[in-house]
Amino acid sequence: MRIRYSAPYLFLTPALTAIFVFFFIPVIAAFVISFTDFDIYAINNFGTARFIGFDNYKALINDQLFWTSLKNTFYFVIAAGPLSIAISLGAAILLSSKLVRLKPLFRLTYFLPVVTTLVAVAIVWRFIYHPRFGILNYFLEFFGINPIDWLGDPNWAMPAIILMAVWKNFGYNMIIFIAGLQNIPEDLYEAATIDGANGWQKFKKITLPMLAPTTLFISIITMIGFFQLFAEPYVMTQGGPLNSTLSIVQYMYQEGFRWWNMGYSAAIAFVLFLIIFTGTLIQFKLQKSPEA
Repeated sequence: MRIRYSAPYLFLTPALTAIFVFFFIPVIAAFVISFTDFDIYAINNFGTARFIGFDNYKALINDQLFWTSLKNTFYFVIAAGPLSIAISLGAAILLSSKLVRLKPLFRLTYFLPVVTTLVAVAIVWRFIYHPRFGILNYFLEFFGINPIDWLGDPNWAMPAIILMAVWKNFGYNMIIFIAGLQNIPEDLYEAATIDGANGWQKFKKITLPMLAPTTLFISIITMIGFFQLFAEPYVMTQGGPLNSTLSIVQYMYQEGFRWWNMGYSAAIAFVLFLIIFTGTLIQFKLQKSPEA
């Protein structure tokens, strides 16, 4: 009997061991490093790293570049997150409609950007945003709009990255929304039709409430993913112009791997972790609230 009850744990041991070695130990090590002045010299000799307590976290309070990167990241998440979810839901509803033909083709087309290499996508979009030869400015000329320096103007650089990020990622959420829509009983819509409900009433009273768990999941993974904004500004703008697209993860990367301030970089990482954790708890709370 002991072997019978211990068998599941034996099967789980290899996976749990890998998770512990490659996830929990690095996280714990990074947490410890965030309380030290660990830098490039400490890599060869750990003895040179000094314990400095909360000095790294205190330094963040007076670090203007940290607050700039944090503001840019919140701007990106608040603008791109809801937009991505709304477009994903709209595309999912459209592709779930009985009026649309060739649904597999459209699903494949919309999902292709998700599986395309982000660096390659960012490079292509750099050409799209080119101030002189970009196709976007070429179309704007038809409406009498002067060319815009999308990636060179501090006012337009972040909106340009938001547009590209939404296009790149909405296909994944769309597939999940389609799965959620397929789990809604058709009887509910038929009963609503008999009661005289129109399309908007069905969407508001049936579709949205039934998609609440799916929306919560998508909201959380979208928020977590967008808070880790890095590759788009790194490839397209290098955080410029004037640090208008510098994200918190990019700033963490610069401190850790350009200037080798590993302790300071680890502190930034755990501040980001607390922000994401708090945002997740808030979303769970809003989902469980009676007014939601």
